[in-house]
Amino acid sequence: MVERRSGRANTVAGTFRSLSQRDYRIWFGGAFVSNIGAWMQSTAQNWVVLTELTNHNASAVGATMALQFGPQLLLVPFSGAVADRFDRRKVLLITQSLLMLLAAGLGTLLVTGAAELWHLYCFALGLGIVNAFDTTSRQAFVSDLVEPDLLSNAVALNAASFNSARLIGPAVAGVLIAIVGSGWVFLINAVSFLAVLGALLAIHTLHRGPRGPVQRESQLKQLSAGVRYVRRRHDLLVIFIMVFLVGTFAMNFPVMSSTMAVEFGRGAGDYGLLSSILAIGSLAGALLSARRPAARMRVVIIAVGGIGVVSLIAALMPSFWTFAATLIFLGLAISTMLTTANGFVQTTTDPAVRGRVLALYMAILMGGTPIGAPLVGAAADALGAHSTLYISAAAGFAAFAVGIGWLLTERDLRLRRLDGEWVVTHAGRPDPEADRDEQLETLTAPISVLRRPGHVVSTGESAPQDGSPASTGAMRLEELFDSRPDQDRDAEAPESDRPGDEPGDNPRRGGSAGS
Repeated sequence: MVERRSGRANTVAGTFRSLSQRDYRIWFGGAFVSNIGAWMQSTAQNWVVLTELTNHNASAVGATMALQFGPQLLLVPFSGAVADRFDRRKVLLITQSLLMLLAAGLGTLLVTGAAELWHLYCFALGLGIVNAFDTTSRQAFVSDLVEPDLLSNAVALNAASFNSARLIGPAVAGVLIAIVGSGWVFLINAVSFLAVLGALLAIHTLHRGPRGPVQRESQLKQLSAGVRYVRRRHDLLVIFIMVFLVGTFAMNFPVMSSTMAVEFGRGAGDYGLLSSILAIGSLAGALLSARRPAARMRVVIIAVGGIGVVSLIAALMPSFWTFAATLIFLGLAISTMLTTANGFVQTTTDPAVRGRVLALYMAILMGGTPIGAPLVGAAADALGAHSTLYISAAAGFAAFAVGIGWLLTERDLRLRRLDGEWVVTHAGRPDPEADRDEQLETLTAPISVLRRPGHVVSTGESAPQDGSPASTGAMRLEELFDSRPDQDRDAEAPESDRPGDEPGDNPRRGGSAGS
């Protein structure tokens, strides 16, 4: 009994280990308060467009999302360079202040009754322009707050904070809209920015990794360094493709949930409730990701497949409450994908180009919204609210096919029967002294195997993803879905195969979303 309690205590401590850093604790608390306000505002914004400024026009909601997320794509050459070259804390002080002023301005228009649809469009565009710089710098800022070996955990806890706020914010917004009106929700969000601004001013010790030298080339040329880096990393390319498909066609939740709420004859309170229910699964996914010592590609692939399956099931639900129940699992799948993908990109990218690579990642994640949101909104108007979920399911299955295709081609993934049991294997890099067919390595082979002497690592191969159970041998099929904490499995591994034991070779040695 004592051993079990000790094991659970160690697991909890491992999940929240980044909070041992003072500056990260301050940032975590301030961002959490601001995130609650941001989710309140997001809920109010889409409800205002759908029900107050239009007559249930889902296309208008899609257009608002397109204006809000379009700048993420267009401003990539500048936002990534800003995150790499300037003090990220000062950048965030500026962007968070501007976001506060935007919220206060629109809130005042709504409270006084002067707001029109074009005001919402302008607000969404301004929000998108500021967020293009804020999001990239905020994601990269996490690496300034913690030691390199805590980065993956810190990214996951950021996502947990984001989704915990998502659990509270939309529900509170739904109640406030019904009681005092939508304008006050924007004003309350403006006040919530004081928390994150205070946190930024209180932080004083930063763990800045190496930055690239100051460049005199144009922003486009500087961005090309990040593009060239990603082109050499086929694993990052696969991540980007999967994230684009899901982000463009499956993550248009404001359109999906608002139209489904109206479809079931529900009001603003129930619309906010749907967002909070989704956040239950999202929070669970983020916390589970925080327990892992490193992000794994296979988790992303399984998660996008889960998005496809759950979206299809949700589309078939006959009532509001059965639909709401499926959102827990949809939130779990989406959060797992986003948290793991974000952690994988951050922890395996060279610190000198991390800001630019993150800018590309966020542009691909958010930049697809101007394409997907209007299309999904038009589909909801023409074919009904359920069509949005069928589109989400198709995107999830397409992303899953891309991931499996990569495993089958570049990682030579195979399902074989060895010694009387089914195992998942892939052929590793050829050993000069052994036949390739005789080499069966784990799905995430450690760096000591992937970079064995006598063989040059191809730039098209994936970066090592973490220390895995054993350096050689096959992976049992059930291990692919093993739910045990990774640190428990790492304890079974030889010392040479555990994360961080290969000095100089581990690319992780040196967020999720926010307000």
